[in-house]
Amino acid sequence: MALLTPLIDTLTAFKIPMGEWAQSGVNWLKQNASWLFDLISDGLNGIIDGVTWSIETIGPLGMTLLFAAITYALQRNVKKCAIVAAGMLFIINQGYWDRTIETLALILVSCIVCMGIGLPTGIFAARRKWVYSAIEPVLDLMQTLPPFVYLIPAVIFFGLGQVPGLIATVIFALPASIRLTHLGISSTPTELTEAATAFGATPMQKLLKVELPSAFPQIMMGLNQTIMLSLSMVVIATLVGAGGLGQPVLNGLNRMKPDLGFESGFVIVALATVLRVMLGMAKK
Repeated sequence: MALLTPLIDTLTAFKIPMGEWAQSGVNWLKQNASWLFDLISDGLNGIIDGVTWSIETIGPLGMTLLFAAITYALQRNVKKCAIVAAGMLFIINQGYWDRTIETLALILVSCIVCMGIGLPTGIFAARRKWVYSAIEPVLDLMQTLPPFVYLIPAVIFFGLGQVPGLIATVIFALPASIRLTHLGISSTPTELTEAATAFGATPMQKLLKVELPSAFPQIMMGLNQTIMLSLSMVVIATLVGAGGLGQPVLNGLNRMKPDLGFESGFVIVALATVLRVMLGMAKK
């Protein structure tokens, strides 16, 4: 070990300045792209407010009926509709509907953003193998980097509130939609694409009529994973002022009140169950 000490000292003396580079990048962006972050913040706040207003307008019982109807339309299963309705009624019974609205809005917007980016990116990556090879390390980094790390620049650029929580949620959940869309498109049977080409289908027709229908189960799995990953971020997003169901969990931890923590925790589980059951079998 003594022989290795000079080597270790040499390595630590020439430390790679990762932190300094990150700080310089954040400072440069803050000075030169603040207008862009303000524009993004205003746009995302508008979308979140619109979704929140829609959920509030429909009301708790209306959302219960809507979710049950969506479940039946996707699955044609009355038992699953009953599970969804029971989960929603449990949330209402526990008195967490207002918090649930904030969390639902965050999840819905994050799903819109993730699928809006992930679907075309996954399709393009499936068509160009070098693209997926290039972005795969980035996707690995997005999934392995602790969310608290990219919460710091998110708060610096966007301030406190739902937007930095949404940004962190999107970064954490986006890789799932890209990976599973890429998997679905890449797994399309060669016989189907060759038959479509033989019948004179254009690339767009092959995509819309062959590849996307074939990849639909994986795409829906990507949506499912996006929802679950978004739900796993609710407590972390609360730390930057996003509110929602993570707030009572955090309050229970700070006040050492297990009743508050377990109560809100079971509500989060109920919401996750509702969303998972509603979309779980929509892979046909």
